[in-house]
Amino acid sequence: MDVMPLLLLVAGSAAIAAAGRRTPVPPPLLLVAAGLVVSYLPGVPDYALDPHIVLPLILPPLLYTAAVESSYLDLRAQLRPVTLLSVGYVLFATLAVGWFVHVLVPALPLTAALVFGAVVAPPDAVAATAVARRVGLPSRITTILQGESLFNDATAITAFRVAVAASVGEGVSWAGGVGEFLLAAIGGTVVGLVLMVPLHWLRTHLKESLLQNTLSLLIPFVAYAVAEQVEASGVIAVVVVALYLGHRAWEVDFATRLQEEAVWKMVAFVLESAVFALIGLQLPVVMRGLGEHEGIASAWYAVVVFVVVVVVRFMWVYPAIWLPWLLSARVRGRERRPGWKGPFVISWAGMRGVVSLAIAFSIPVTAEGEDFPHRYLLLFLTFTTVIGTLVVQGLTLPPLIRLLKLPGRDQQADTLAEANAQAQASRVAEERLDELLADERNALPEPLADRLRGVMERRRNAVWERLGQVNPVTGESVDDTYRRLSREMISAERDMFVRLRDGRYIDDEMLRTLLRRLDLEEAAAFRESE
Repeated sequence: MDVMPLLLLVAGSAAIAAAGRRTPVPPPLLLVAAGLVVSYLPGVPDYALDPHIVLPLILPPLLYTAAVESSYLDLRAQLRPVTLLSVGYVLFATLAVGWFVHVLVPALPLTAALVFGAVVAPPDAVAATAVARRVGLPSRITTILQGESLFNDATAITAFRVAVAASVGEGVSWAGGVGEFLLAAIGGTVVGLVLMVPLHWLRTHLKESLLQNTLSLLIPFVAYAVAEQVEASGVIAVVVVALYLGHRAWEVDFATRLQEEAVWKMVAFVLESAVFALIGLQLPVVMRGLGEHEGIASAWYAVVVFVVVVVVRFMWVYPAIWLPWLLSARVRGRERRPGWKGPFVISWAGMRGVVSLAIAFSIPVTAEGEDFPHRYLLLFLTFTTVIGTLVVQGLTLPPLIRLLKLPGRDQQADTLAEANAQAQASRVAEERLDELLADERNALPEPLADRLRGVMERRRNAVWERLGQVNPVTGESVDDTYRRLSREMISAERDMFVRLRDGRYIDDEMLRTLLRRLDLEEAAAFRESE
């Protein structure tokens, strides 16, 4: 097995993504563009997207990282719009886009067109999260988009399976399709609920952070595989487990949390970068199989289908957000008038991604050749739709948000809430410290006791000081200056330790011990400054 193409893919996509962080263009778009260009360079091998790799091996960790970083409480508060989008919209888009493509391409049977509708129906979790991080969407809109993208893949994959079965003549009825959907949704939820408690118990009872993080890396694959084994939705199982573990992450020890955050950031960065590059690299594979459909007609189909996919989302989002508010007095009493700007952004933020391509590539073929109607035309339309939404919507979303002047998070209010929370926590900690010091078994010299109190006081005051700037020259707060000077001192200590090692006064083992101690102190200072 030649691993060089894989190494080049990972290294190249990571380098482009890193460079993209220094440009105003979102890294996903640079990666897709680079993949398109590189795909036609001489000597570049074909990177065929294998659904048997993407769905069970790439999708679970990406969903897991997105779900762990989501808020269970926020998602529960937005349960209605998330459900209407992740289930209702996907089914509506499957039917609406499928019917329109059937009309646009009369030679394409309606069942095959519905397969395509299911393929392009779900906005992608990777694309939504990547863009939402860059554009600073209001928290409610971000929650809705992330919640939709976490669960809609399950709806789309189930709808796809039902449509494929109907298209190849397996005699699936509407009742059978609904039953399969309920089995996938309820089964995935049950599997997630069954696994989440023992997995969390295991995480909290393993004594080494290395073992805990090894388990963390296995969790999304285990949840997905178990659910798929019983013909339930692996997507939903992964999301349920991840939401639970993220909600109770505070019960895991600090070393595991710090290490886990670093590990999963690296995993997400590598996978997201490779995924977007893979999208661009699919062009030669798709074009090579287009055959009789190649030409002006296929380009025209691609433009029209892209417009239809965008319009269909608007057709669903506005009624889905406005009708509950208009028809329910309870909703009107609990929520503000929706307005038109928020639904517009939600409609425009429906970027498609690698999941749509992976599902499309799983459209069945046989050893004798193509047995699905116009398979490569559907692959081509999926590819152009994914590229179109990523480029057109991804590039225009940030300026659109600025143009609409949507209010982002209130930084002043967030800082004030953080300061109040820290003040209450510090008060409880001080009371606990006084209680402990009153016991003669916990006797400490006064300087050390004052040091403990000083740490709490600095942590409490640091948040309040962010509400205003203290130093008129640098604009820093007192606490910011304290941390900066502390890190300069640590840097000086580190340099001295290295000189002592180089002079053979200490060995490398002692150097590593001393450097780790300094690293922990610097990490603590850095974490407090975030």
